[in-house]
Amino acid sequence: MSEKNPSLAPSLLVAMPQLQDPNFHRSVVLLCEHHESGAMGLVVNRETDTLTSEIVDFQPPVDDAGCHMGVSIGGPVDPERGWLLLSESVGDGVEISPGVFLSASSDLLRDFVEGKRSGCQSRFLVGYAGWGPKQLDREIADSAWLVVPVNPHLLFETESDDVWELAIRQLGVEPSALTMGRGVH
Repeated sequence: MSEKNPSLAPSLLVAMPQLQDPNFHRSVVLLCEHHESGAMGLVVNRETDTLTSEIVDFQPPVDDAGCHMGVSIGGPVDPERGWLLLSESVGDGVEISPGVFLSASSDLLRDFVEGKRSGCQSRFLVGYAGWGPKQLDREIADSAWLVVPVNPHLLFETESDDVWELAIRQLGVEPSALTMGRGVH
């Protein structure tokens, strides 16, 4: 991004009430990349009841007797692609923000599913959120998103159902005070 249009990544995008797209309603997105050519992020508050070992075809099969690593929906784009969100640098993890790393390593995912990694908090997400050139900038100008600093506590230690509300409160705003429509927020 140029000086005129600085990158918003890394940050959290918090969906405003008027954003009714079911993929993003009351969502919080970890914005990983934001360039003139587009943006990419991961929805961090869409947990499922599915276990990672149920959808990933590990070869050879994993020993998942003690692991209950769930799956979250990271976004509607490329739902066959998996991401491992980590609280510390492990393996090939790329630092997104202090205390937040991202990996797509199947070997590292296997280690987490088999319980071979301890001390590092992790989340497995499938799919991602993507925006074309200037699309995210227009959505922010239309007040579809609030931009909030990344908070690892929200990503790793907060129940998914509470992330949206707590992210908004980080700004000192009461979620019930948000209004529908365009304008300054």
